[in-house]
Amino acid sequence: MRRLFPLRIAALLCFGLFGAAVSAAGESGLRPNIVYILADDLGWGDLHSYNAESQVDTPYMDRVAEEGVRFTDAHSPSAVCTPTRYATLTGRYAWRTRLESGVLWGYSRALIEPGRLTLGAMLQAQGYHTAAVGKWHLGFQEYDPEDDADVDYEAPLRPGPVTQGFDYFFGIPASLDMDPYVWVENDAPIAPATAEVEASAHRRQDGGGFWRAGAASPDFAHIEVHGAITTRSVQYIEERAREHPDVPFFLYVPLASPHTPWLPTAPFRGASGAGYYGDFVAEVDWAVGQILHALDRAGVAENTLFIVTSDNGAHWPPGDIERYGHRANGPWRGQKADIHEGGHRVPFVARWPGHIPAGTVRDDLLCLTDLTATIAAIIDYALPEDAAEDSHNMLPALLGEDLDEPIREAAVHHSLNGTFAIRRGPWKLIPDNLGSGGFTGPADVTPEDGDPGGQLYNLEDDPGEEENRYADRPEIVAELRELLEEYRESGRSRP
Repeated sequence: MRRLFPLRIAALLCFGLFGAAVSAAGESGLRPNIVYILADDLGWGDLHSYNAESQVDTPYMDRVAEEGVRFTDAHSPSAVCTPTRYATLTGRYAWRTRLESGVLWGYSRALIEPGRLTLGAMLQAQGYHTAAVGKWHLGFQEYDPEDDADVDYEAPLRPGPVTQGFDYFFGIPASLDMDPYVWVENDAPIAPATAEVEASAHRRQDGGGFWRAGAASPDFAHIEVHGAITTRSVQYIEERAREHPDVPFFLYVPLASPHTPWLPTAPFRGASGAGYYGDFVAEVDWAVGQILHALDRAGVAENTLFIVTSDNGAHWPPGDIERYGHRANGPWRGQKADIHEGGHRVPFVARWPGHIPAGTVRDDLLCLTDLTATIAAIIDYALPEDAAEDSHNMLPALLGEDLDEPIREAAVHHSLNGTFAIRRGPWKLIPDNLGSGGFTGPADVTPEDGDPGGQLYNLEDDPGEEENRYADRPEIVAELRELLEEYRESGRSRP
């Protein structure tokens, strides 16, 4: 796995036209393979299985829902990307770290603390081979609070994926619109960033797709990234099934799309009714299909837990809804970065043949922090008290069991600027801010005399968060505020 395939060959391989099918893998006992696809900025309403009026065809993600389960009340732990990646891999809210708002950049130091248990490390301890293919966005090299030096890309990128739970890494450092624009394999760039690229304007401004100016390796091409991630994911599955059929694998695929730059390749241009963004979502669905096909060809699909979700809501303001008639975030208020539901309510579909009943729809409250505790339950791993502090075992819901009580007492939501919300049952409290906390203006509105002290919504009666109940339900406000403070001060929300 040393050479990056050119895009033309990558496409042939992904479409199954290059090489023979891989023979079936041996049984892995009770330890399933796990494929976890984390799309970047994919909205709840982009999938047809969630939104019948979606302007994008998503047959492969819909197939996962049809053959497994679809959660309607799943949430990213943050309305932006870096915090969600941290929480997904550690089972811990990222606002407990130094990153109390915002995201990391391409030159930021590692966010995952030394010694912290990660999902990958847990699976390695149980005999899994682990790989991450895609957008890392969790920083490299040790962070020093007394020194704000940038990552040195000429030195080993450790700490990083290969020291934080992954046997193999291939991908890009951060978002596809952040420099440096290089491919990293394991702990080093494949080629140094000796060139410079100019900035590109957003599609909304008739640009070629938004990215910032910065350093790049000479052969880096933004438009090739999605296809290369897909190809390398397919390669990994086929190689593991062929060469190590008795060793279960965990493949984490944090896609860099449909985040900006919106760069659908030629076969997907015009594939949707939602412009460049919708076409890019269609290409994301294609990638899901290629990985599903690889599992089928390798003969390991029946023993694989396959999950597709998103790191936050779509960056899709009202003007885009009006222009295209496409509600990327479904009926929910707001968009990516916001504290309202459109910022963090995400699609979550999962398939595990013989375990997850086909065609199941669940309305359990789920957070992406829950992946660690859920996987721990599957592999019978006892989580330490000082790990996965905000992760809850959602396996009973995943398997379609009838539940007398909710698994999660509550979930904490977090926006781009650090605005908090807490959700329990139908009630959602946003204390101390009357704004969105994110991209939708105004982001910050401090309550004045006579204003409600924050926002309180009953999502069962008011899913659009239109009627602020803060003033007339002070007892609910007090209870939720106390619970949020307890979670923050105790350092955990897992019992």
